Amino acid sequence: MAAVNNESSPLAHPSDQEMKEKNPWHTPVTIIITVIGVIAIVALVTVAVLQNKPLPQKYKYGIVLDAGSSHTALYIYEWPAEKDNNTGRAQQKHSCKVKGPGISSYASDPQKAGESLTACMQDAVAWVPSKRHQETPLYLGATAGMRLLNMEDSVASDKVFQAVSNTLQKFPFNYQGARLLSGPEEGAFGWITVNYLEDRLKQGLRTTGALDLGGASTQISFVSDNFDGSESPQNFMTFRLYGNDYNLYTHSFLCYGKDQALRMTLAHQTQSGPASISDPCFLSGYSETKNYSMLYNSPCVSDRKPSLAPVTFTHNGRGNFQQCQEAVLRVFNFTSCKYSQCSFNGVYQPQVEGPFGAFSAYYFVMNFLNLTDTSMPLAQVEEKLARFCSTPWQQIKEQYKGVNLKYLAEYCFSGTYIVTLLTKGYNFTSEAYSKIKYIKKIKGSDAGWTLGYMLNLTNMIPAEAPDSPPLPQAGYISIVTLMAILLFILFIISLRPLWHRCIRPTHII
Repeated sequence: MAAVNNESSPLAHPSDQEMKEKNPWHTPVTIIITVIGVIAIVALVTVAVLQNKPLPQKYKYGIVLDAGSSHTALYIYEWPAEKDNNTGRAQQKHSCKVKGPGISSYASDPQKAGESLTACMQDAVAWVPSKRHQETPLYLGATAGMRLLNMEDSVASDKVFQAVSNTLQKFPFNYQGARLLSGPEEGAFGWITVNYLEDRLKQGLRTTGALDLGGASTQISFVSDNFDGSESPQNFMTFRLYGNDYNLYTHSFLCYGKDQALRMTLAHQTQSGPASISDPCFLSGYSETKNYSMLYNSPCVSDRKPSLAPVTFTHNGRGNFQQCQEAVLRVFNFTSCKYSQCSFNGVYQPQVEGPFGAFSAYYFVMNFLNLTDTSMPLAQVEEKLARFCSTPWQQIKEQYKGVNLKYLAEYCFSGTYIVTLLTKGYNFTSEAYSKIKYIKKIKGSDAGWTLGYMLNLTNMIPAEAPDSPPLPQAGYISIVTLMAILLFILFIISLRPLWHRCIRPTHII
């Protein structure tokens, strides 16, 4: 009997070819399907990664010039280019203070009003990317200083505006014109700025009132639950922002900015045309010779100039807070009110309510005096003011050597005026005063009317809240990718009955 050769028996060791034929994953159809599936998965994952890869951000810009009574400032705002319709946050990115006084001071030489803006405009040209110049809107808004000039000499006012426009048109921006803001507009745009930066409008939160103090005017704006405009329509403004309605009380007091209020206070003390006065709002030891014509060259006091006054008078200080407050109160009229309630000068005002943001000169004066902490009781604020006002002028000059002497001399008056305006003028009680927050910036942007003005003119705040997709983009792509992988796996499994058909039968010989 012949021996069996185990090494050559096909039953003992199947060939590699037979092994491949028995394995369904080595059939051409399965390999093609697998390759296609792998390519599909790689493609889906690649698309998801590329879609969510951070892209270089593109921005748009806007420029607003705030032509105030004492100076002009330029602000540059920036927002995401792809989100300028309803969702992009506009933020202040740069500012430039124009050298010299406000444009209303150039009434006798209008050309210089335009020339004064050149340096800051050149700064803006360098700051805004050149490819964005042509599409960047440029606005100039003039406030109380120009309102006073327009009242006094409308021809001179027009010439100043023309000179300013001639200068601004020379720069490569989309110039939108220079215009005179009304008092209510100035107040309302300041209110929009504060609440926009605090995200109160978009989220439908309770709003913050706005207190603005400039050199020639002051504004108060807040939403009142008890004011529908019926009693005083001129103080009523309505806004529909992000799908919410706001009934805003707003009023601007021309001549009640701190500089003009000081003129009115001095006018009361110089009605008889004296050669010297002893002023409780200036520190003891202060003494300056001042010109009557310069004091009375404003429409706020021009009709009060004494006829027999000398050319100059000596302005002496005696530093007394209580007496200063009495002098300040004389510029307010509390005797006449035809409404259910008034602030002063017969102007209707509902009771103040809610939190307030106080900015511009409110902040700068109270910050210098170290009185911005409104958790400090009002009585303590007045006590600190009294202590400052009673400090000799020479001591204050030595203590604050780097401060401009003109401003330094006026801080006793300015602090006293602010406290008196808020508590006696606007009727802030001790409790309501504690809800005031003195602010300079909010999230990097200056508090003031300029941002609200630009937002309004560019229609960046929609009347209705913008729609948003139910899922964020990244979440949507992730879900699509997972669903694609799942479908591919199910597809492979569904081909299982075909696997055996693709296997060629093996014959044993």
